[in-house]
Amino acid sequence: MKNTDTKRARKRSSHAGPRSLPIREWPKADRTAWEEACRPGHRFKPGGAASYLAEVSRQDFASRYGAFLGFLQRTGRLDLQAAAAAQVTPSNVGPYIAELKSRDVTSVTVWNCVYKLRRAGELLDPNVSLSWLAEIEKDLALVMEPKSKFDRVVLIGRLLEAGLTLIAEAQEFAKSDFERAKDIRNGLMIALLALCPIRVKNFAALEIGGTFKQVNSSWWIAVPQFNTKTRTNFEERRVHHCLNDAIEAYLTKSRPALMKSGKPTSALWISSRTGQRYTTKNLGTLISKITRQTIGVDVSPHLFRTAAATTAAIYGGDTPHLASALLGHRDPRIAAEHYIRVTSINAANTYAEIVRQYRSG
Repeated sequence: MKNTDTKRARKRSSHAGPRSLPIREWPKADRTAWEEACRPGHRFKPGGAASYLAEVSRQDFASRYGAFLGFLQRTGRLDLQAAAAAQVTPSNVGPYIAELKSRDVTSVTVWNCVYKLRRAGELLDPNVSLSWLAEIEKDLALVMEPKSKFDRVVLIGRLLEAGLTLIAEAQEFAKSDFERAKDIRNGLMIALLALCPIRVKNFAALEIGGTFKQVNSSWWIAVPQFNTKTRTNFEERRVHHCLNDAIEAYLTKSRPALMKSGKPTSALWISSRTGQRYTTKNLGTLISKITRQTIGVDVSPHLFRTAAATTAAIYGGDTPHLASALLGHRDPRIAAEHYIRVTSINAANTYAEIVRQYRSG
């Protein structure tokens, strides 16, 4: 038994990849500086350099910086007495990038690691000059080849229809009450995310009576400012009335059936396996699985946002900031790529028609 456990442990470690040092193992100066950067503001006293970031963003920057420190530790370069961010130097970053490339990661991942290393360094020491690292970022961006989403982008109407169809089929053809409950939940997930493409962590965290509540005869999603990615905008959306019946069916029959006799919770999305709240990761995996089974395309929760922006670009081209407002982006340029994509598609179609007419004489 002991040999089997050892083999399993070795197998896990062989697939784990390079280790990212947790904050508690960082050099003392880095650790202290990060705590200061994350210090929240109070009344008239501003917070630290990273206080404006959402928790998930701070964790991401810390993880990327920890990965860099892990590389330094593995290669005998780590100086536990160094000042905060002082080890972000050309002599350390060069070999780090070389190792990233040797691990056969994508060019986007390499750029992302370097970008977040620079941002973490600037948060640790706002006075540090990392312009040289920004230049490396630009060079990496020039050779970056993002994976195309084109074959996975569908319009919102198709996703909404898939969700509503799942609900209708569950109510009509389910073999048991439990199967009906699961399928109604799955269909409502797809339909609701199609109409309200909020970020997956907020979608998974919806609470009945809190962030998901009924006002008069309408259902609303209300995400507090401190839970948004930018932490500057309060996101509030009214759910289209076409989902009212499905929401009622889910809350009164399906959700109680999924909870079984488990611990009471106000979480909207209930796992059929545990009877409790879905984790963000498991909910995202489920949504990808449902879309793959229903429409033949793996549409992750993030691609619902891409689908929303593309749909807005096609049908709301005369409202140029529609996608930015829909997705809660502070900078309209983030959504501009979807309008550019649609413009290029329309231009290609028009050009093809001109060629066709020319060839037909």
